[in-house]
Amino acid sequence: MTSLPPEAYVAALAGFRNMNVHRLSALLRHHEPEEAWAVVLGEQPTTGLIAQVLANTLVRASWRRSATERPPEQVWQRCLDLGLEVWAMGHPCYPAGLLDDRLPPPVLFARGDVALLEGRRVAIVGTRNATVGGRATARLLGHGLATAGVHVLSGLARGVDGYAHRGALTAVTENSDGAGRPIGIVASGHDVIYPREHADLWGAVADRGLLLSESPPGTPPEPHRFPLRNRIVAALSEIVIVVESRERGGSLITASEAIDRSIPVMAVPGPVDRRCAAGTNRLICDGATPVLGVDDVLIALSYQNGRSAVMAADLRPRPRGVDLAVYRVVADDARTIDGVALALGLSLVDAAMGLARLEANGWIAQADGWFERTGSALR
Repeated sequence: MTSLPPEAYVAALAGFRNMNVHRLSALLRHHEPEEAWAVVLGEQPTTGLIAQVLANTLVRASWRRSATERPPEQVWQRCLDLGLEVWAMGHPCYPAGLLDDRLPPPVLFARGDVALLEGRRVAIVGTRNATVGGRATARLLGHGLATAGVHVLSGLARGVDGYAHRGALTAVTENSDGAGRPIGIVASGHDVIYPREHADLWGAVADRGLLLSESPPGTPPEPHRFPLRNRIVAALSEIVIVVESRERGGSLITASEAIDRSIPVMAVPGPVDRRCAAGTNRLICDGATPVLGVDDVLIALSYQNGRSAVMAADLRPRPRGVDLAVYRVVADDARTIDGVALALGLSLVDAAMGLARLEANGWIAQADGWFERTGSALR
């Protein structure tokens, strides 16, 4: 086991029961991957936030059981068999644009061309139950953007997402050198294709573009993973386009995640009496830019500075006033809401609000009610 790379331990840890983004991030912030493995086995002591997480007997027991079921050498071999690269935070290929995200994925599993993240990138998302017109529009936009050299992101879901990528792949076939490529962000492991009818599409995106997931091989498409996937779609995009959406749905979650990150949202308008256009029309009413054709997107993209997903840039709003004081307390040592309130003489409400703002802006992270600094330190 000592000959395994660090990524093998991260890949194994990512698939544990009762492991989530917050816990895995905290574990890897405090420990190198092999050391983190020893900690979850109970072979090495830990302190601070991780000690608080492991104080939960359910978590401790399930992690140790998962360690026997998912030995790192077995998980690593599966990654190799699938042709996957494993990028933990700190890996040279990890998208630096995600490092200071409000909820960065602790690890990414990748197949394809990472250099695509340096190009111009637009996400096209929408309902799984797309109309004939919605599917045609998604294909048209995907094809037109890729023809113009723009990489097309989607969640590879049924409906709008899939047709956007089919349009992009057609452009690649027509011009293999100058076309933009498809970038798919999926919610399950690379070997658990969902929906099943997209097996060929997953393979084509991986072979001719880039296929990413924060879930290790073998991970099923559990419902809670799709909203998490949507945040990565938004975070890696320069613009998010919603083609069709009802009043609620995953595409509106992606739009919300983009808005939270100051990423422009565009929407295709539709008939006011059609449910498939209710979400997109509402987005336009709320300030999203209407999309009537590919040129509208290209014009909007020309006003963007070309936000590179592999170029480190700290875009977080700087904390001020009470938030700055809360940040400095948490940066010194992990604390609960009570601990912050006590240290600063704040009410629990003021402490909680300050922590919430700092977490939303990517300055701190929490696991099991404990908060600590994340990302690069405030300078």
